Amino acid sequence: MEDILLLETIERYLSGNMLPEEKNYFEQLRKNTPEIDQMVVEHKLFLQQMEHFSANQNLKNALHTAHNNLVEKGAVNEGGPVSAKGKVIQLWDRYKRVTAIAASIAGVTAIVISGLVSYFTPASNNHEIQQLSRAVSQVVKNQQAIGAKLDLVDSKIPKNVELTSSGSAFLIDGKGYLVTNAHVLKGSGAVVADSKGREFNARIINIDNASDIAILKIQDEEYKPVSSLPYGIKQSNIDLGEELFTLGYPREQIVYNMGYLSSETGFKGDTATCQISLSANPGNSGGPVFNKNGEIIGILSTRETSAEGVVFAIKSQEIYKLVNDLRESDTAVQKIKMPVSSSIRKKTRVEQIKEVSDCVYLVKSYAQK
Repeated sequence: MEDILLLETIERYLSGNMLPEEKNYFEQLRKNTPEIDQMVVEHKLFLQQMEHFSANQNLKNALHTAHNNLVEKGAVNEGGPVSAKGKVIQLWDRYKRVTAIAASIAGVTAIVISGLVSYFTPASNNHEIQQLSRAVSQVVKNQQAIGAKLDLVDSKIPKNVELTSSGSAFLIDGKGYLVTNAHVLKGSGAVVADSKGREFNARIINIDNASDIAILKIQDEEYKPVSSLPYGIKQSNIDLGEELFTLGYPREQIVYNMGYLSSETGFKGDTATCQISLSANPGNSGGPVFNKNGEIIGILSTRETSAEGVVFAIKSQEIYKLVNDLRESDTAVQKIKMPVSSSIRKKTRVEQIKEVSDCVYLVKSYAQK
């Protein structure tokens, strides 16, 4: 009974039938209760699917009615002899467009029904996570050839390799040290590009698959070190419901997104990660997650396939743990000095984005052919 009442409340919220006081209370409850927030997201998706299904059914019924009317008027011949006077036009000539539309509706309907079946399947079978890196080997076979056709500057990617994946990364030290996800680096080397499209050669310092964190170092004469980073990397936890934003490369240009912390733990209660309510796409992997003060609180890594807007980020404390563990054995890591304070705390969001954009990079991983 409580579940039914909760669903009714969610439907009233999504349909805009709540009083302002009730709406404010429910939104606060949604921010503080990840389970309810996820139910709202999933129920919204379900209602959208039902609307599409209903619209397709109505269109199909309308086409069926129109067809029957044409048959009754003799405008369409369904198997009878064709008159010699040519008054009855062949079904295929006149009706092939309607047939194509009907076929499309049947296909869409099948997809919707499949989605509804998936929705009602027990959650234990649906809850899977998807890495947010992009597989690019099928999209780009030879970046140098494409660059030549477009009359662009030569790419830094070697000619005897193929791109394997791409994602996002961000500076943790102005000398050129970057952090991304381990699963972004599916090749033997990498090139990074800044928000202006300038490419730089990068060396893979360390890949830690257990934490899904990797460290890169820009090694390029054209790279100019940054004296101080505008953001800090937070070492403590953040509060549930806190507003967050991300920058990353789901496409070739940098993209901004906004959301909030919906759970202090990640997938299946993982304490090294947290759950965030926002939209993310392949290519966002490895991108920074900022709080409203311009502090990095995590690395965007995966999303839940069964719920829209449910993504997970590796907590920024894990960056400190990895760097500290590597300091004893890796001389390159010993030189890393991560920023701890934010100089953009009191600036507007637009000003914050302008200052941190140059510190967020597109990562292109490649392997030998």
